Amino acid sequence: TSIRKNPFKKAAVLKEITQSPIPWCKHGYYLNERPSFTFDPFFHAGAYYVQEPSSMFIWYVLEQVFGEDTLNKKVLDLCAAPGGKSTLLQSYFADGLVVSNEVIKSRAAILVENITKWGQPNSIVTNNDPEHFNKLPDYFDLIVVDAPCSGSGLFRKDPSAINEWSTDNVLHCSMRQERILLSILPSLKENGILIYSTCSYSVEEDEQIADWLANEMQMEAIEINVPDAWNIVQSKSSKTHAVGYRFYPNLVKGEGFFITVFKKNAATNSSKYKESKLVKPVKAELEQLQSFYPMPNGFTSFKQNEAIRIFPECFCAILQQLAAVLYIKKAGIEMGIVKTNSFIPAHELAVSILDKTNLPYIELNKEQAVQYLQRKELHLEGSNGWCLLKLEGTCLGWVKKLPNRINNYYPAEWRILKT
Repeated sequence: TSIRKNPFKKAAVLKEITQSPIPWCKHGYYLNERPSFTFDPFFHAGAYYVQEPSSMFIWYVLEQVFGEDTLNKKVLDLCAAPGGKSTLLQSYFADGLVVSNEVIKSRAAILVENITKWGQPNSIVTNNDPEHFNKLPDYFDLIVVDAPCSGSGLFRKDPSAINEWSTDNVLHCSMRQERILLSILPSLKENGILIYSTCSYSVEEDEQIADWLANEMQMEAIEINVPDAWNIVQSKSSKTHAVGYRFYPNLVKGEGFFITVFKKNAATNSSKYKESKLVKPVKAELEQLQSFYPMPNGFTSFKQNEAIRIFPECFCAILQQLAAVLYIKKAGIEMGIVKTNSFIPAHELAVSILDKTNLPYIELNKEQAVQYLQRKELHLEGSNGWCLLKLEGTCLGWVKKLPNRINNYYPAEWRILKT
């Protein structure tokens, strides 16, 4: 079991459990036992993400390829649900923009939840097919494709994956992977980076795809300098000798995984990008927002449905370009809605990394925090009105304290159901 901590939320998570660092990921840690994440308020607050160690190798790839050159980079995580790689990318490209896409609507919902809890404003979640990105040629500096695959790398972790595996499915997945890459590669900039990964051991889904990228797509394979002590196996494709990296559970503390890295050397013919105008809040709505939470520097506001959201001003034109061609589920941070001339703050604001030190709050103990996350009745001391609830300084969400009761505003669909 392993977690990756949120570098922008300084909670001392799982401090009662022994943790050892994962060598290839700055914020990744192995746990010597598996706790009940369901009943850990820090998990629900986005203070860490439970992620498979092998998948965290992307952090090391980014260090090798980008280093500290992250400012204003546009990043696409194409097959993003449930959100492990996207939250990692948001942490690495904290001064860039990360677009997290998921084609399946039901999986897009859990992606929105996990991106919301991670709390960073440099994020957009979309629900689109890969070919929809064709309208954004020569656009992204980095595209990550963690492709749907036959799943043989999960045999140790999930025995049911063995029963579902077949050679026909391997070939089906391989063809689907080519179609996905063919659709998305025009959106990668000249000199842009493609990170392709699977949880499969099959050559047809790994090295043969690398050969196809090098031969048919004229991509340039990039070799990553990996320490021998990590026991990650370097492989080379049969035709072009493109380098890939294989993770075997008997050699590393992680599940089966394959990853390869390419650079695009040719530009795609780009045209002028369309832009969709954002709906702006009216003056009265902005005044309500400002009275509750003054607009932070460097942000612009817009409305999505009835909600007022804020977004980094430097990426506003990009948001308008994406909105013209994609279905956007979420962008930036939802601040709240104005209803009958009063402001109702959003849960996204509560769990965001925005500064909330000037807002009223109540510090809870762990038992109270779990009761709040279960949406149970609470009895708390404090002034009436909107109030943040915190555990050891980490924000969990909102309550509204009334003279005779406390209204719990934790999202009902995210509440803890387990007893």
